[in-house]
Amino acid sequence: MKILVVDDEKLLVKGITFNLQNEGYEVEAAYDGVSAVELVRRGDFDLVILDWMMPEKSGSEACMEIRTFSDVPVIMLTAKSEDSDKIMGFACGADDYVTKPFNIMELKARIRALLRRSAGNKRKEQESSRLRCGDFTLDMSQRVALRGGRVVDLTAKEYDLLEILMKNVRHVFSREKLMDQVWGYTYAGDYRTVDVHIRRLREKLEPDPAQPKYIMTKWGVGYYFQDEEQSAI
Repeated sequence: MKILVVDDEKLLVKGITFNLQNEGYEVEAAYDGVSAVELVRRGDFDLVILDWMMPEKSGSEACMEIRTFSDVPVIMLTAKSEDSDKIMGFACGADDYVTKPFNIMELKARIRALLRRSAGNKRKEQESSRLRCGDFTLDMSQRVALRGGRVVDLTAKEYDLLEILMKNVRHVFSREKLMDQVWGYTYAGDYRTVDVHIRRLREKLEPDPAQPKYIMTKWGVGYYFQDEEQSAI
């Protein structure tokens, strides 16, 4: 896990860095808000510890700017302890708030809790971007199709066609509808283009393309996707 510590008090940064490195974290340091924003923009941090009062750009200003391009968890450090100050910190995009002076054990506990929550959210996002149907998995964030855990080499149009079918299991699409959704209304080709791509998908995905189990034909109507265990429509 990689953490960015930002505070204009260099001795404090040194102490936090020492303690976090002893916990096994990779730590980088910055001493003003401008540097913090640039480091987050260029780096791949799992968490940022950001002081409220800093030269050039305050922690609140830096946090607001970071939020325009990153959802990295941010813990705000501040000597201000009023509820209104905490509310302002959260409004700037901070995820947690630690008041100076603080116990390093409390800071480490808050870091662990925030990283745990962030990891859980990422897992949920990854799961929500995946479609599973029988032996097939479609990773929509990466535009990758897998069968039995192995990547299937698909063209862009083949992927688009498979995604529509897998998003709508057992829903029969006419060739006209698939043409409109995958190629667009302005495409000048004929509907046999759909048939060709269905055939190619079957060749890449089906154990026996001549006897498909997944990408099915509803004669006289169109195509649909079904689980192997389901019966044909």
